[in-house]
Amino acid sequence: MTGATGLKGCGAKDFAAAELVQFSSDETGVSGSLMVSAGGGVVVGCDAQPAKKISVPQKMIPANLNTRQLCGTVNWTQAVSSFTIYDLRFTISRRLKILVAITGASGALYAQRLLDNLDPRAHEIHVVQSNYAQQVIAEELPGGLKLPDGVKSHGLKSMNAPFASGSNPPDAMVVIPCTMGTMGRIAHGYSEDVLLRAADVVLKERKKLILVPRETPLSLVHIKNMELLLLAGATILPANPSFYAGPKTIRDVVDTVVARVLDHLGVPQKLVPRWSEEEE
Repeated sequence: MTGATGLKGCGAKDFAAAELVQFSSDETGVSGSLMVSAGGGVVVGCDAQPAKKISVPQKMIPANLNTRQLCGTVNWTQAVSSFTIYDLRFTISRRLKILVAITGASGALYAQRLLDNLDPRAHEIHVVQSNYAQQVIAEELPGGLKLPDGVKSHGLKSMNAPFASGSNPPDAMVVIPCTMGTMGRIAHGYSEDVLLRAADVVLKERKKLILVPRETPLSLVHIKNMELLLLAGATILPANPSFYAGPKTIRDVVDTVVARVLDHLGVPQKLVPRWSEEEE
């Protein structure tokens, strides 16, 4: 796989000195992209020699070798252990334009918890609600939907919203929870309001569309609509909670789904422990 020039400015010799990467010769110039070969070798640009894995315990990355702050290129990489390099294109902290769409499916708490965990100081957050979403919110969230300061709300019929045009699409859109009616309309390009139009824009501009349906059982019509959306590039992320982390409250259960949404958005989260992750 091919990474990017995230090691520029640090110097491969510094990584070798820290026993994070060992090169078979003194040629450690960083002049091009970084590639990890199937056999475990590393080639930096055209000058470096294949790297060898060092049999030493994993080490913390020294502050002076931390490349996560290097955001001047398209992709970024980070050396995190004894010759382990991860591509952080989708997890590195960067400002995203995210649209959260809320429909009339039961599960308004999913939308609320997602908004609770999206920081408007770090990302540009927009919200749009379907007509029936407001009635469901009134039933399921007694205090109403609480929008964090800085979140921008848009009217359903206003086509003046920036994300209604392909010239200004969001980086990602989440429909949470998503009714089967909304899913069917999106699948067939029925863009009668700004919520549906935004989903159409996200698909045609090859951005990230995440749909969180909460429906059971599913009919063949539902499955076929999901198939169309998957073929178009959408992510179908059903509101199916997990229980291995031992959730104690309804909010804990909801957070197991919201955590997966945040993962697919590329937004760091600590809502639930990961499978087999050691506790700190």
